[in-house]
Amino acid sequence: MKMRKIVECVPNFSEGKRKIVIDKIADAARKVRGARVLDVEWNASHNRSLMTIVGGPEAVFEATWKAIKKATDLIDMRQHRGEHPRIGAVDVVPFVPVSGVSIGECVRLAKKLGQKVAKELKIPVYLYEAAAGRPERVNLADVRKGEYEGLGVEIEAREERRPDYGPAKMHPTAGAMVVGARKYLIAYNVNLDTADVQTAKEIANVIREKSGGLPGVKALGFLVDGKAQISMNLVDFEKTNMDGVYTAIEREAKKRGVEITNSEIYGMIPLEALVKMARDSLQAPDFAAEQVLEKRIYEFE
Repeated sequence: MKMRKIVECVPNFSEGKRKIVIDKIADAARKVRGARVLDVEWNASHNRSLMTIVGGPEAVFEATWKAIKKATDLIDMRQHRGEHPRIGAVDVVPFVPVSGVSIGECVRLAKKLGQKVAKELKIPVYLYEAAAGRPERVNLADVRKGEYEGLGVEIEAREERRPDYGPAKMHPTAGAMVVGARKYLIAYNVNLDTADVQTAKEIANVIREKSGGLPGVKALGFLVDGKAQISMNLVDFEKTNMDGVYTAIEREAKKRGVEITNSEIYGMIPLEALVKMARDSLQAPDFAAEQVLEKRIYEFE
């Protein structure tokens, strides 16, 4: 049987406070046949939302484009304030291969989208991860260095900060955008029982890969709803999964005399990440996704 082609796209928007705006952006994507908006999540402190779109490659491309156009109309970066790093109204747009699709095909979608955004919306676009044309642009944090405010100056002043597509100046209201292709990513946050954001920043520095910590972990410390939070992207759950990073944070927190209040899974995650947690944390090495009842039922249907 030929495997159906399925792509996931997870566009992140710089709006997490006005639900009416978030709904309008999601509704624009929902109108495209062949694509489904599986999930929409937002956070007011980060002033950020994300949407999970799945379906055939071209349908997902079109749904993402519709969402980007709507967000460009409704979000003004000159008014935006939030904890999360960002450079534009539509901050980052990653394409992820799910089934029957290679990472190379997702790179093609990313470049096609970047060119379309630059040409039709006049927004500068940077390519990252597998789509990056330069090694210094593989890492999203490096592309977003200086954020909206800093990039607004450097994009015109420094040659190395020129975009891959579009004008070498920020869009008047939408800023700039990052588009790329990558593997599954898990957005995972851990909240501490303290308002001392420095504690979260110290722990984030210890556990992130860039500082010599856990492989595949990107982490920052924020103050969210009055509590210190370690906000993470786990870019390779086969190397570091949620249970592993939770244990590491718990250990570092105790050294500093604080406890974990709770944790949050932001957006959608692959089933295999949960299966791997069961294998590792429950010491059940032979546990498989096929043992999940609902998975077998859906396959049967």
